[in-house]
Amino acid sequence: MLLNFDDIYNLLLSKNINIYGAFHIGAYECEELTFYNNYLRLNDKDIIWIDANNTKVIEALKRGIPNVYNAVITDKNDKEVIFNISNNLQYSSLLDLGTISQEQRSIIYVDKIYTKSITIDTFFERNNLDASKYDFWKINIQGAELMALKGAVKSIKQAKAIYIKVNVKKIYKNCCIINDIDNFLSKYKFKRLLTNMTFYGYGDALYISDK
Repeated sequence: MLLNFDDIYNLLLSKNINIYGAFHIGAYECEELTFYNNYLRLNDKDIIWIDANNTKVIEALKRGIPNVYNAVITDKNDKEVIFNISNNLQYSSLLDLGTISQEQRSIIYVDKIYTKSITIDTFFERNNLDASKYDFWKINIQGAELMALKGAVKSIKQAKAIYIKVNVKKIYKNCCIINDIDNFLSKYKFKRLLTNMTFYGYGDALYISDK
């Protein structure tokens, strides 16, 4: 996480926002579990994890982490898609690599997963999950964040805070940039209150519901 745990917690506290569950897209190593447990005081059962790479899902489940799902989240249901696996896994994405920073020039795609996509709204429905129980969202899917949000027109109304990966450079071809996220989330009364950008053109942002 690029944003500081204390900063996120203190902002939520200052806004009198109580969090009851986390919905996390782009699980990878489930590194944020400490934040969810120790800062947001969530039990493991109160967290939903999603990753497009089933290898990471299996690894998490073997570690005893519950509620880990394999899915490729976009703005379309049941569309055949190609998920690109990078040599370090962390930069795997639906999108082709774009303008690569100095730090990332060693990143290449080494494999592809052929699968079907699903929207956030449909994910909740098909898995019989109550979106109102998961009010802190974390989305880090390497440039496809706006696609995910566009498929959440129903469930996004249940979110109080959205912690999301943002870009100011085209790290991936056709990826969304921070202004795209700002404009979309403003329609749902979210404001960006914390931002931490790296030198390489990407970073993290926290949006809080102003409803």
